[in-house]
Amino acid sequence: MNVSARSKKPGSSPGNSGTTQKLIRCAIYTRKSTDEGLNMEFNSLDAQREAAEAFILSQRQEGWAALPEFYDDGGFSGGTMERPALRRLLADVEARKVDAIVVYKVDRLSRSLMDFSRIMETLDRHGCSFVSVTQQFNTTHSMGRLTLNILLSFAQFEREIISERTRDKMRAARQKGKWVGGGLILGYDLDYERKRLVVNEDEADRVRAIFALFLELRSIMATVQELNRRGWPRKTWTGKTGRLCGGGPWTKTNLHGTLTNAHYAGKVDYQGAIFAGEQVAIVSAEVWADVQGLLAPRTEKGSVGGTSTETSRSSALLRGILKCGSCDCTMQPTYTSKGNTRYRYYVCQNAAKRGRACCPTRSIPAGQIEGFVIERIAVIGADRKLLAEVETQARKQREERLASLVAEKAQLEKAVRQHARTIASLSEPRKAGPHTRSALPDPAEQIAGLETQIRAAESRLAEIAAEIPAMQSLHISRESIARALANFQGAVEVLPAGERQRLLALLIETVAYDGVKGTAAISFRSTGIQTLNSSLLAQS
Repeated sequence: MNVSARSKKPGSSPGNSGTTQKLIRCAIYTRKSTDEGLNMEFNSLDAQREAAEAFILSQRQEGWAALPEFYDDGGFSGGTMERPALRRLLADVEARKVDAIVVYKVDRLSRSLMDFSRIMETLDRHGCSFVSVTQQFNTTHSMGRLTLNILLSFAQFEREIISERTRDKMRAARQKGKWVGGGLILGYDLDYERKRLVVNEDEADRVRAIFALFLELRSIMATVQELNRRGWPRKTWTGKTGRLCGGGPWTKTNLHGTLTNAHYAGKVDYQGAIFAGEQVAIVSAEVWADVQGLLAPRTEKGSVGGTSTETSRSSALLRGILKCGSCDCTMQPTYTSKGNTRYRYYVCQNAAKRGRACCPTRSIPAGQIEGFVIERIAVIGADRKLLAEVETQARKQREERLASLVAEKAQLEKAVRQHARTIASLSEPRKAGPHTRSALPDPAEQIAGLETQIRAAESRLAEIAAEIPAMQSLHISRESIARALANFQGAVEVLPAGERQRLLALLIETVAYDGVKGTAAISFRSTGIQTLNSSLLAQS
């Protein structure tokens, strides 16, 4: 195979004493996912390097020469870029010290298509080629690039197969009633050696008291308020890193999760199917059945602790927009029924979860607040002074949005680096320690979760990269605001509720309702006017 790097320095070739030939400086990169066996006299990294050196020697007539530097990553996953030797190698590539990278197999460099494409972009910018010893191709030709991408697709496929096997293993363990990791629950501790839940008698008495209290009060909210009044804590434990996990006040959501947790009945719930668990039951079968019987009507109604059904949500124009001015929580749509009549209204999420005493803002009828918002939008389009205020607000929000995007970008990039370091740490063999009460999930499961988070962060980073220049080029004027509001007023009268809800979300950032003062403040999106105009024109 002949590979000619695009960036070469002249030198004397050992195989051609009478001619001057350009030297191709080859860096050998090796990697092993675990550090098992690395202390042996001849290990996997040595074998990879020996094969690469033999290959480079076979190409000496073309001017190839192996660099003396060692780029070895022992105990690092190929699904992350956080590898010290890889970092040094890329730094040398950027410094034009390397003309070609030689590896034993493609997946030694990376098992991620996204990471590999980034590496290849770096190599292309600095005139560096890539060569695999066992897969005969090079990246200086289009066919080599095609073959490389196909092979890397199989490498990523292999990683996904491993993730699927991990999930299958968790499913089989659940069906056998085993503990598979995750957050601990009140009433149980973890026997680390046997990987089994054991009853914590003090907490178990508290769990039985909670079930009995709910059967007495027959209300989730009343039980939440009584638990918080008594100061009964939720489950806390020390994580693997020494950080305190769990705790916090009781809410409708976490109390409902406790009351419906099948572990307390000696069972295991997996995707709606109930299996016999290895752990000892804390509550009797009779108490468990009575509690589930009380909770069943709430679930059938489509309300766990007071949240509205999908039908109510779909007709709520301010869903996700309306905020409580007292505690800055979302005001969620819900309803009550009397006979065949349904009354829609919005209620503070904080009050819905923790009780009315937590927030002074009372619920407000949906028709009243929705009508007010639509009316104010129409008024703004005809009032020059209000138009000027909206223009000023939109410009300010644009600048704030830009600053927010830049900050979010920095946070996401930092999170990606942290996740990559964690993956590298989890790839190392786990050492057995003393008995603790910490829940230690399977490393493969954690790595799969972290890789999912990395992909989500990278997807969001791509969105931010497109949004920042769009925000910078956004033109805001009173004329465009007035035109959009005039079009909105006509459209809102004929569109169905779902489409009106979408248009409101395009135009409005938040509506802050202060139930104490009886006022509502509307904040418009900086990009809302332009987006609304485009949407209305498309519908026309």
